[in-house]
Amino acid sequence: MGDAGEGLIDADTRLQERMDELEEERKAARNKKPLEDPEKARQRESLKLARAELQQQFARTEHPARKTQIEQAVAEIDKRLANLDTTRTPDKKKTKT
Repeated sequence: MGDAGEGLIDADTRLQERMDELEEERKAARNKKPLEDPEKARQRESLKLARAELQQQFARTEHPARKTQIEQAVAEIDKRLANLDTTRTPDKKKTKT
């Protein structure tokens, strides 16, 4: 009969541990930074993919003029990525003055 009591205690302990985990997850979710604008995230990912493709082309290309074009394109992508990182959307929570 002692085994049944131990099973209930174990179940209660597991339940309490799970409740504690959920509470920690809720606290972590509240403390997270706001999510990035989905459009900016899409643009950033697109630019990173384009940059990777250009780097692969650069590695395969032998013609000097084409290498120069690719270098210029990569520089433009880097500039756009930097611009995405520096521009921020205005906060929606502005107080009236």
